[in-house]
Amino acid sequence: MKRKLVFIITYLLIQNVTAQIAIIPQPLACKMGQGELKLGGNFGVTGDAVFESSLHYLRKLMLGRFGISTYASLEKEAKMIVKLDSKLQHEAYRLKIDRKGIAIYASDRSGIVNALASLEQVFTGAERKGNAFLLPVLNIEDKPQFGWRGFMLDESRHFFGKEKVKSLLDWMAFYKLNKFHWHLTDEPAWRLSIQKYPWLTQVGGIGNYLDPYAPVQYYSQADISEIITYAAERNIEVIPEIDMPGHATAANRAYPFLSGGGNEKHPDFTFHPAKNTTYTFLTDVLREVKTLFPSVYIHLGGDEVAFGSDAWDNDIKVQELKKTVGLKSNKEVEEYFIRRMADSVAGINGKIIVWDEMVDAKLAKDQTVMMWWRHDKPEQLNKILDKGYQVILTPRLPMYFDFVQQENHKYGRKWGRGFNPLQDVFDFAGSQLDSLGKRKKQVLGIQANLWTETVTNVSRLDYLVFPRIAALAEAAWVPGTGRNFDEFAKKLKKHLPLYRDQGLYYFDPFKDSNPEPAVIKKSQKQYIDNPK
Repeated sequence: MKRKLVFIITYLLIQNVTAQIAIIPQPLACKMGQGELKLGGNFGVTGDAVFESSLHYLRKLMLGRFGISTYASLEKEAKMIVKLDSKLQHEAYRLKIDRKGIAIYASDRSGIVNALASLEQVFTGAERKGNAFLLPVLNIEDKPQFGWRGFMLDESRHFFGKEKVKSLLDWMAFYKLNKFHWHLTDEPAWRLSIQKYPWLTQVGGIGNYLDPYAPVQYYSQADISEIITYAAERNIEVIPEIDMPGHATAANRAYPFLSGGGNEKHPDFTFHPAKNTTYTFLTDVLREVKTLFPSVYIHLGGDEVAFGSDAWDNDIKVQELKKTVGLKSNKEVEEYFIRRMADSVAGINGKIIVWDEMVDAKLAKDQTVMMWWRHDKPEQLNKILDKGYQVILTPRLPMYFDFVQQENHKYGRKWGRGFNPLQDVFDFAGSQLDSLGKRKKQVLGIQANLWTETVTNVSRLDYLVFPRIAALAEAAWVPGTGRNFDEFAKKLKKHLPLYRDQGLYYFDPFKDSNPEPAVIKKSQKQYIDNPK
């Protein structure tokens, strides 16, 4: 009877400790033990020499988030060790906490950063006694479902600045997201400094989606380098998007000789596809972009060119190009344009990413990744896969975070009656991918996009991103069979106070206590008509 009572008490204690763990995304395997580790506000850390930069990041994280000072020590005296385990996969890790200390194992730096994200969440939920943390005994073995776990921010339409981007990168690391797709050029403004062509920002950087005369805002090359370094420390790759041949209005405003025309609604929307000066100019731009961004990828857009390409029908040079090269339609001119620019990127040892409109452009499979975004055109995804391209899944429903997250929300977008609630994001890319069969291997991962037509301030940005970013992380990291929305919701309730403590104006899906931030729209009809 006494043994049975001890077992019941022990079991209840373990269940209570398990309830304290609210790691998002859910680890592949997490085994709870008995007891706890008591850590004071100052303890020793050691690790293999290959992880020296990771230890530096660890020290900054512990001090900045929890006020804990760490120091280098011998392994036998250290409370935390970071060890190389070459058998673990890229980004995989093991995290062990026992009564003596903490041990992290990984085969590379990415695994260490992912382990630290889990450890940060354990610390966040830990009981405190004075300056000491009481950490549960546990053993985690973990690895991601997808290698591409992305988030995209559009800063052409509205600009948010370096500190907000860093904050987003912090939260991405917290949730083990690893790709930051940065949409820096479009119709309203050009946000990236190019030294060879300074008017791109001095003229093209003026304005935003609502106000064409808003003061110039852009990122200097020093800003870009600072943000890239900040992201890399957090295992996040930054991928720039330089949109072409459409969405070129801001660049054409700065350098009118580039313009291929547009229409009344989208003036100067396209780059001119029949002038060699256009390709020389953009190749110069991409050379600087590739020098700035370490990523092998440059996103070239390639979407919605038809919004302005009717102007090509009345352009003599474009008609001559069609005859000379044998192009039958404006769509084939778009594809010709992208092929030429893809060659320029290949010439600087890069690869391209394009939206799904470019699936028929005869781009090199080993140099191209497609993004499937048109959820209403599943045939585009099938065509991408059938042609042998690698793909990133980012369909409007449910992965566009500018869509509302509750039916009664007034601002933001819907697709008919469709919108993007938390659970739809959570459920994405689960067991439904099994229908792809062997083609599933071509799926690099998933990504959520925040287009900012209706995102006029930081509060609205936060409201649309949080907490859906946590559901995105779960969908990107955890295979469908390992997900449980009810358990996720329980954990998420413990994360909402973190948002509040960090000053985020988040959406509470459990009670919607914060009113939806309003936005002044330039033209409701114009926004709805633009499917992007």
